[in-house]
Amino acid sequence: MAQAQQQLSHKDGALFRQVVRHFENKQYKKGLKAAEQILRKTPNHADTQAMKALIISHQGHTEEAFALAKTALNNNMKSHVCWHVYGLLYRAEKNYEESIKAYKFALRLEPDSAPIQRDLAHLQIQMRDYEGYVQSRRNMLQQKPGFRQNWTALAIAQHLAGNYEDAETTLTTYEETLKVKPSRFDMEHWEAVLYKNYIIAESGEVEKALDHLEAVGKKAPDVLAVMEMRADYLARLGRTSEAEAAYAELLHRNPDDSAYYDGWISNKGLKDGPASEIKKAYDELAEKFPRADLPRRRPLDVLSGDDFRQAADQYLQRMLRKGVPSTFANIKHLYTDTSKRDIVQDLVLGYASGIPPHSQSNGTTSNGDSQDDSSRFDSSVLYFLAQHYNYKLSRDLDKALEYADKCISLDPKSVDFHAAKARTYKHKGDLAKAAELMDQARSLDEKDRAINTKCAKYQLRSDQNDKALETASKFTQNRTGGPLGDLVDMQCVWYLIEDGQSYLRQRRIGLALKRFHQVLNIFDIWQEDQFDFHNFSLRKGMIRAYVDMLRWEDRLREHPFFSRTAASAVKAYLLLSDNPDLVHGPIMDGANGTSKSGEMTAADRKKALKKAKREQEKLEKAEAEKKAALKASKPTPKAEEGENKKEDPDPFGKTLLETKEPLKDAMKFLGPFLEFCPENRKAQELGFETYLRRKKYLLALKSLLKLKALGVEPAKTQELGARLKRAIEGDKDMSEKVRQIVKAEAGELVQ
Repeated sequence: MAQAQQQLSHKDGALFRQVVRHFENKQYKKGLKAAEQILRKTPNHADTQAMKALIISHQGHTEEAFALAKTALNNNMKSHVCWHVYGLLYRAEKNYEESIKAYKFALRLEPDSAPIQRDLAHLQIQMRDYEGYVQSRRNMLQQKPGFRQNWTALAIAQHLAGNYEDAETTLTTYEETLKVKPSRFDMEHWEAVLYKNYIIAESGEVEKALDHLEAVGKKAPDVLAVMEMRADYLARLGRTSEAEAAYAELLHRNPDDSAYYDGWISNKGLKDGPASEIKKAYDELAEKFPRADLPRRRPLDVLSGDDFRQAADQYLQRMLRKGVPSTFANIKHLYTDTSKRDIVQDLVLGYASGIPPHSQSNGTTSNGDSQDDSSRFDSSVLYFLAQHYNYKLSRDLDKALEYADKCISLDPKSVDFHAAKARTYKHKGDLAKAAELMDQARSLDEKDRAINTKCAKYQLRSDQNDKALETASKFTQNRTGGPLGDLVDMQCVWYLIEDGQSYLRQRRIGLALKRFHQVLNIFDIWQEDQFDFHNFSLRKGMIRAYVDMLRWEDRLREHPFFSRTAASAVKAYLLLSDNPDLVHGPIMDGANGTSKSGEMTAADRKKALKKAKREQEKLEKAEAEKKAALKASKPTPKAEEGENKKEDPDPFGKTLLETKEPLKDAMKFLGPFLEFCPENRKAQELGFETYLRRKKYLLALKSLLKLKALGVEPAKTQELGARLKRAIEGDKDMSEKVRQIVKAEAGELVQ
């Protein structure tokens, strides 16, 4: 039975308050020392035990912290401090359900505690429990109605819960309580006003939103946002002439924003109008904004035939004479129309035919252009053609290589020209040569991070992992943990994905899984990082950006980086499930890595297994020696001892590799992949493969039917259906009811 709380003396009470302050200031050693001083006199003081548990949890002793927190609760079950700490410990472990329970229990004991109420509210918005969040924010508002943040937070809660009218009323009520008119420089007030306008528009009352914006917009300091909102509202209300004028004002402000051109053309009534009229409209804008690229580039999307040829000729000549490197990137989107592609090719080949075989020695060319201008035009034309013949819709790799060599002969020190040649070899399939050439390009400008990144990527694609890490290390600090540790700390996701996929190709499954789990952890960190903004954004008054951030977080795992990681990780786990011997090291399907699966004899397999084990041991030994040498050569200065990073106890992913349930572990990736990317064919294929192996036949059927709905080739779905049928027929333990459901739903796919 819980004992009554031991009372502290006046001196120890002051010391306990110091413990709390030390914790809040992250002075954990001082806080721990003060807590132990109290506990020597009062060993069963529950609140001090709870604070000590909280401090040691931040020092990395999680199990001890939970044990001490439970002891504190046993000593005083009615202490809101103990329950609050218990909730904080669960939150640190990402067990949000238990954390919320603990917070709610603490609130029952201390209903007026602002810190507990705040922590509960933050956890509810993190979990997207909007109804609970509304209730928590309403309670906080009732406790402190004079605090503006509480009104704004309640409005946000109501808005996210879909109660637009309540959110608007909350913000209006606070505005009516203001006795002094806010100044133009009160950013928090005007941000809240524009947020209210945002809510009104989102509720569907666009006319009301426009009227409100007209009333308050002139005073708001965020002029650009007001202009954009006004133009959008006018367009949605069908007031085209006013919307056209509004977008024209925006274009004067920024003539390089493509969305403004879309709005202007649409409200001018030319979205589906005649190409000649659209060209005329863009020509007017080109005269107004002579330095803007979009008014000259956009007509090419709608023109055709001779009109297109003339406009494309003018555009290409202008860009190539200026030597703009991104000219091809601007043009290549037109190649989906083969006639436009052919015209562009014809024009640029015409320019190339006028290039003399040898550069002239005097200061001018035959047509009067300066030598520099002519040389720039010549190299730009050849570079354009090198990219043109490299592109998938106009590919001729021999010609691409020829033009890349011509570019390099004109300017041997150009990074772009060498990179174009490397890209050609990549498309030819010679990845080692491509990586070598890209490294040459990198050596021409060692301070260019972009070409360094590209070089590392090419090296990873050709499975040169050590070289790639050395290349990437030129732009890392290389402290404890080496360059790889820095790349993980910097959340360099592209590198980790490419590195993991390279190891997967080499059948080094442990390292591949290690990289994919590192990426998964980074996405979890991004999810967790919301906690920092639930309070910060309200304090700073950045409400619209905060709401946008929450909605972005809800779609976080739709990002292509996550899709690539999840697909590769599930493939790795499927390989591990099908071939458990991969635990011992890389084993190809044949003794020499060339034969098909299932053709390896028992003797060859035994030999390959021994070889894999030896290679794995050799690799681990080399890594250990490298670490020891690094530690010996770079003694850590005393000043930096406190900042040392914790060394990775499992650098080769051995723990991940030795899993007893690879298919179950695959679900950590597959679950979110299917949830956030249900239209992705690869996700559904991997879902089918995983569920079939796990004997989850109804889920496998669901993936199969989704593949059919996505328009996958009938031959593919028939093949998968036949495999599902064989699996069902071969599983004697399968429920007859499930068997009937599969046959009824799959129909001809399992006939």
